[in-house]
Amino acid sequence: MGSLQTENPEFAAAVATNTDGFATNPLDHEEFRRQGHMVVDYIADYYRDVHKYPVRSQVEPGYLRRRLPDAAPNGPEPIEAILGDITHDILPGITHWQSPNYYAYFPSSGSTAGFLGEMLSTGLNVVGFNWMSSPAATELETIVMDWLAKMLRLPEAFLFSGGGGGVLQGTTCEGLLCTLTAARDRVLKKIGREHIGKLVVYGSDQTHCALQKAAQIAGIHPENFRAVGTTRKDAFALNPASLRAAVAADVARGLVPLFLCATVGTTSSTAVDPVAGLCEVAKENNMWVHVDAAYAGGACILPEVRHVIDGVENADSFSFNAHKWFFTNLDCCCMWVKDPAALVAALSTNPEYLRNKATESKQVVDYKDWQIALSRRFRALKLWMVLRSYGVSNLRNFLRSHVAMAKHFESLVTADERFEVVVPRTFAMVCFRLLPPAQAGRETANELNRRLLEAVNSSGKAYMTHAVVDGVYMIRFAVGATLTAEHHVVESWRVIQEHASEILAAWS
Repeated sequence: MGSLQTENPEFAAAVATNTDGFATNPLDHEEFRRQGHMVVDYIADYYRDVHKYPVRSQVEPGYLRRRLPDAAPNGPEPIEAILGDITHDILPGITHWQSPNYYAYFPSSGSTAGFLGEMLSTGLNVVGFNWMSSPAATELETIVMDWLAKMLRLPEAFLFSGGGGGVLQGTTCEGLLCTLTAARDRVLKKIGREHIGKLVVYGSDQTHCALQKAAQIAGIHPENFRAVGTTRKDAFALNPASLRAAVAADVARGLVPLFLCATVGTTSSTAVDPVAGLCEVAKENNMWVHVDAAYAGGACILPEVRHVIDGVENADSFSFNAHKWFFTNLDCCCMWVKDPAALVAALSTNPEYLRNKATESKQVVDYKDWQIALSRRFRALKLWMVLRSYGVSNLRNFLRSHVAMAKHFESLVTADERFEVVVPRTFAMVCFRLLPPAQAGRETANELNRRLLEAVNSSGKAYMTHAVVDGVYMIRFAVGATLTAEHHVVESWRVIQEHASEILAAWS
């Protein structure tokens, strides 16, 4: 039976080709080469022309179901037809995060090195859940994470050489859940699992919603999640005195402070929580401190920015997203912990089918025990390529150019008396609003800015998003797309001014 495939020409022909004449080997190297060149050319043309597309997709819900067939094709279709359908059917429904006129949310700043690293990782297609499954995937990750830690000047305790270590998660959401779970189990081991209802998690009213979701998944009682209020006086950063008061009130009620998430670069306004002061409060109460620098952490390789994470030496874990503002294609969250054993204790499983000599030697890292899932991608390859292809000096220059463009945009806003900058600019995002006519109230001002934002976004010429702080609706202009240049920023400001003039005239 084993020789049937090679000895029977008809069988071999049937395996190699279907009735329509298309090759059916899913990984024929010559066909891969041909189609791969076509896809790379397609993406290169897309990057060349991406500025021509409406930045925010202009389609209506359900558009794609009306365009595509009800069922998958029975036979194969050529790559040429598929790419044509991507152009005609898929691209209209894409919001173009790589557009130079994209300023919404936070950036997803890709790069040639990041893309090619992702391509190599996908091509190798390893499932590196433990060292044995692909030694290079694990070892490169440990090396790259130490490189990055040194670039960020993280304390030695976060490096493998110092007893800690780094891991690449998919997103900050995953990292928060992993660290919160480790903190939970460490405390419950001391006080008993029956007391999980006493554990309290702290953030601010500006902390990313991922923390609340992680708390829910980790079994923290919904009433024990604290979003401590912030104020304009503190630039919407979490005040250590406010945290201390919240913790003291919980302790007085017999609750157990568990976990604090301090944020460096909040989503709404890029506020910077004072890490050192917050760690002091947390350590008084034996809390795990995680520093979430998802957006701004990469910028801490700049000597002039590094001070925003001063105090991180007293935190238990730290993370930033290299796929946001560090030119590494999605997904790539860089996370470090001082106590990897706490992660392993909370997240490890050791079924018989995964047992091997390397693991049992205790001389290797098995990253399956540092994350939620078992399977994991070879993310380190693209990050390694980014660091090697550009080098620390160029990465710093790229980041500085974005900060400079944000400063220029800020100066344009302040030069127009119809607008104001709502909160201080910290990194490369400017939060501004159109001022209302005299005697108009806050709701009028908020409605004006809603209309302005929608008008600009609907034009397709730029894309921004909003936030509300202290009841004020403001527009967020986040510079960070890799292709953005100063002339794009200037042109986007012109578009904003034009629509503002129209809205104010109509309002009058």
